[in-house]
Amino acid sequence: MSNNEIKRRGLLLVLSSPSGAGKSTLSRLLLEKDDNISLSVSSTTRPPRPGEVDGKDYNFLSQEAFDTLVEKDGFLEHATVFEYSYGTPSAPVEEAIKQGKDVLFDIDWQGTQQLNEKAGADLVRVFILPPSKDELEKRLKSRAQDTDEVVAKRMAKANSEISHWAEYDYVIINDDLERAETELFTILKSERMKRFRQSGLASFVSELTKD
Repeated sequence: MSNNEIKRRGLLLVLSSPSGAGKSTLSRLLLEKDDNISLSVSSTTRPPRPGEVDGKDYNFLSQEAFDTLVEKDGFLEHATVFEYSYGTPSAPVEEAIKQGKDVLFDIDWQGTQQLNEKAGADLVRVFILPPSKDELEKRLKSRAQDTDEVVAKRMAKANSEISHWAEYDYVIINDDLERAETELFTILKSERMKRFRQSGLASFVSELTKD
C-alpha cells in the first residue's frame, strides 16, 4: 500500500486577511492546482456582484432565511460584515472531511474563531498580510469593485483585522505572489501528512507488523 492510499480525514483550511491582501487570488490558485480541495460555499444576505452565480460563488439568501438557519444551528460559523450576514453551512463540510476531502474557507477572524470552537483539530488557520498599508490601499483601488467610500471603510478596518494575526497557525506576507503561493502549498502538504489526520495508519501498521 502506498502512502497515497492510506485513508485520511480531510482538513479545513482557513485563509483570512484584510480585504486586498491577496487571499482571494491565493484561494483561486489553490483550487485550480489541487483537485482534493474545494471551496466552502458560504451563504450571504448581500446582493450578487456582477458575474456571481447563486450556489457557486455564494448561496444568496434573504435575511429572514439566513436567520432561520442560524436558529436551527445550520452554520459552522456566521458573522455580519459591512451590514450583510455571512455563514458556512455545516452539512456539506462535515460530509467532505469524512470522505478525506479538504475544504477551503475564505472568512474573517470572527468566523475563524467560531469555526475553531466547532472544528477543533480539523482546522488549519493561515493569515495573509500585505507588505505595507500603501500597497494594500493600491490593491483595493485597482480592483475597481468598490466605491471610494467603501475602500476607505476597508482601510479603516484593516488595523482591527490585522491585530488578530497571532490567533492563526501560520502567517504569510504576500509581497510576492509566487512565493506566497509556494508557502501556502507547503503548509497544506505538511498538514495533510500529520499522523493524527491519517486515520488509516493504525490498520496499515497493524498489518505491517503482523507475524
